[in-house]
Amino acid sequence: MLGIFKKTQQALERTREGWFNKVSRLFDRPSIGDDLWDELEELLISADVGVTTTDKLISRVKERMQAEKVRDAAGVRLALKQEMIRILTVPKPAAVREGGLHVVVVVGVNGSGKTTSIAKLAKYHKSQSRSVLLAAGDTFRAAAIEQLQLWASRIGVDVIANKPGGDPGAVVFDALQGASSRGASIVIIDTAGRLHTKFNLMEELKKIKRIVAKSNPGSMETILVLDATTGQNGLAQAIHFGEAVELTGVFLSKLDGTAKGGIVLAICDQLKLPVLYIGTGEGMDDITPFDPEAFVDALFGSEGTT
Repeated sequence: MLGIFKKTQQALERTREGWFNKVSRLFDRPSIGDDLWDELEELLISADVGVTTTDKLISRVKERMQAEKVRDAAGVRLALKQEMIRILTVPKPAAVREGGLHVVVVVGVNGSGKTTSIAKLAKYHKSQSRSVLLAAGDTFRAAAIEQLQLWASRIGVDVIANKPGGDPGAVVFDALQGASSRGASIVIIDTAGRLHTKFNLMEELKKIKRIVAKSNPGSMETILVLDATTGQNGLAQAIHFGEAVELTGVFLSKLDGTAKGGIVLAICDQLKLPVLYIGTGEGMDDITPFDPEAFVDALFGSEGTT
């Protein structure tokens, strides 16, 4: 299996070949002038880092230049990488507790790659010798139930499902009750990405979380699946979901499909949410835990230089 750096590098190939290669070339010049800062600002914003996070990043690098008396472009480049890592290092939820039931509620809009990401997550946990049970809580789309069942059969895990249009809460309750008899240590719950109104969607998610909290004395996390190709629009999605349910982290899907991987910096900085996993391709094994240092090294095309 590929290591975290190699898989991250694979996912960031388009971003690295585009915007961040240009960023890296900025530091080939012998001296530092205003033009360097202007070009850096433009490139970071165009890579979906966002105006707010870009301003913060450049300000921190300039402050370090003055404090550390950095005079050469190579020193600025190193400071930029280290400040990126600093932004990306957001506290993560506690690791899966072995010996008890761990529940993962997965939320996100339709089209974000949510169901596929759940399958990747199930395969990842199974590779860690954990027994996984899936709950088809998106009962509003028959296709979502069928897709989850198809992925589950390929991975070799069980699914608790109901008829389309059924009560998602009942599916979740049955899955939690059935986890013990099936010997599952992790239950991953799919949820609807779109109901009739946003209010209904958020109320449904709150209900599911209440059921989990009452039925499961173990640990729980709520992961938002964000499509990396949506860029800054993904931030608005995250805010809406965060207002309804307390999010513990982000699964950034389709990162390999965008040349604007800087959205990761905006997520960590503006939402204060850790990126937990990234999608590195279309296959079931194309998932890797997010590592800030590996991410930044992969962006700049250099392993272990930070």
